Amino acid sequence: MIQNKSKLPLYVLASILFGLKTYIVYRFLFTISLDNTMQEFILFINPFVSAFLVFAIAVWFSRKRQMKFLRYASLIGTIILYFNLIFYRNFTDFITIPVLFQGSNATDLGSSLLALVHLPDILLFLDVLIIWYLSKKREGMVMVHYRKRMKAFVFSLSIAFLIGNYILAEIERPQLLQRTFDREYLIKNIGLFNYHVYDAVLHSKTKAQRVFADGNEMPEIKTYVNEINEVNNQDTELFGVAKDKNVIFISLESVQSFVINRTVNGEEVTPFMNDLIENSYYFKNFYHQTEQGKTSDSEFLVDNSLYPLPRGAVFFTHGQNEYNALPEILKNQGYYSAVFHANNKSFWNRDVMYDNVGYDHFYDENAYQITQENTIGWGLKDKPFFEQSIKYLQSLPEPYYSKFITLTNHYPFDLGEEDASIEPYHSNSKTLNQYFPTVRYTDEALEEFFDQLKQSGQYEDSIIVMMGDHYGISDFHNKAMSMYLDKDEITPYDHVQLQRVPFFIHIPGEEGKVFEKIAGQIDVKPTLLHLLGIENKGDIGFGNNLFAEERKDFIALRDGSFITDDYIYSKDQCFDRDTGKLLATTSNNELTNNEEEQEENVCQPYKSIVQKELSYSDQIIYGDLLRFYDSKVQVHTEE
Repeated sequence: MIQNKSKLPLYVLASILFGLKTYIVYRFLFTISLDNTMQEFILFINPFVSAFLVFAIAVWFSRKRQMKFLRYASLIGTIILYFNLIFYRNFTDFITIPVLFQGSNATDLGSSLLALVHLPDILLFLDVLIIWYLSKKREGMVMVHYRKRMKAFVFSLSIAFLIGNYILAEIERPQLLQRTFDREYLIKNIGLFNYHVYDAVLHSKTKAQRVFADGNEMPEIKTYVNEINEVNNQDTELFGVAKDKNVIFISLESVQSFVINRTVNGEEVTPFMNDLIENSYYFKNFYHQTEQGKTSDSEFLVDNSLYPLPRGAVFFTHGQNEYNALPEILKNQGYYSAVFHANNKSFWNRDVMYDNVGYDHFYDENAYQITQENTIGWGLKDKPFFEQSIKYLQSLPEPYYSKFITLTNHYPFDLGEEDASIEPYHSNSKTLNQYFPTVRYTDEALEEFFDQLKQSGQYEDSIIVMMGDHYGISDFHNKAMSMYLDKDEITPYDHVQLQRVPFFIHIPGEEGKVFEKIAGQIDVKPTLLHLLGIENKGDIGFGNNLFAEERKDFIALRDGSFITDDYIYSKDQCFDRDTGKLLATTSNNELTNNEEEQEENVCQPYKSIVQKELSYSDQIIYGDLLRFYDSKVQVHTEE
């Protein structure tokens, strides 16, 4: 049956070594949540199943090609695994096909990328060296000849393992492959490598959606959106309060709300923003809704009131779609629009996307005097960034819509001693420790910018909007975060609450107010249009005017989690929003009793609504459906 029964079947050894390594990464380097013994078992077997499926292909090759295949399969598999680990350390997420097309961004990562590489990582390549050694130097010890019957048996066994893995996964999580928004669920059930194959299939499917879209999808979406627009066009006392004023929008890199009105080592983290709350409209429960596109996703949300995609960045994958974006709408009302960001114009494909959505000018890194002294981390420090921007802001035709994107508070949160005015935090996470001084630096830069606006004459006739773009501290640092927040652990409830980011609307001369009601980045566009006195009756978007009395009672996050006035739903768990008390847990697609039955179902009615809204937004983007729709956004005229 085999040429020499005493010889080692190298594909089996490669499968065992690679599977074991992958499991160790899953279990100890990724932070994958496991709720029961079945999930633990599936997580354990799926790396071996995937490895055997690939390495068993070797039996069909000749001796020389067999050894070569095993060597390179082991190396390529390890590289894929390691790239996912690097990506996960920064984003607590896994690589998708669309993310690979954003590879040009990697050239600008600099110190961020280096901070993600750890010396012990070299051990991940140990099995690769073993396979290469045995296949090169000890060929006499390994099997190279297999009869057809054995080849068929090995192939059948690999398929049987795969089917068995999938059956167990479906038992544990019915309709698993429909949960494309939750990559962690897919990976812990079918494995990283099978997930990548599935992701490639999804990518091909979504690419085909634009080709076959014909606009017939729009009436159903329009009916749904009309109900939202009815809310947005309610009259409020703030309608038109900022009519014809300049808009200065500031995107605060990685600033989360947990630093607002908090201290570290006895020092306020954000003293300026804390004081600004008193004379601004401040939204205390405002959530970022970004996914893999991070800052670019937040820009997309704000300008379009559409959700980002579950995979990749819209700026890259669909940057040339037809949109009805905020800059274009404002341009039709006489506004000039500009973006200020001291980075490469092609980063996140901004040069293409900005032109497409109607921005008149992009002040990129070429507009700034950038030296070794005034840069750190990702580029120009926030203080010189604002200082150098003022002259450009003064030159813009009025009224204008301007957007500023800060950089200093970006992972890995580097800051020189000369710029740090508070001491780092002390925990087991260098990332969290350094986060507080960089947030404080950004806060100080904002204070200086406000002074510069006043001195330059730009302040009084402008409204200033400030928004955190996305999280800065990922799940990877939950232990340190629980220490700072004085919690035993970071639960799924806490994770969702940590997705809150600051949102200020500062209108000189207007009294401030703190809003407790839930809100999100999807709501920014209709809210700004309302303040500027511009109706959006014909717009296609999913956000609400935040000053409307009666509005949508949920905020959807891109991973399928959601927040309502009373509840938070995440990772199949339903929590009371005020107390964090667990009300219900979904397991095997059925609710597990925790309280009275009527209390358990409180999150269930929202699940289908959230998925419908996310699906409608995806259809618009994947199918480029707005090319079939003539939206009418008009200025409100009073009788």
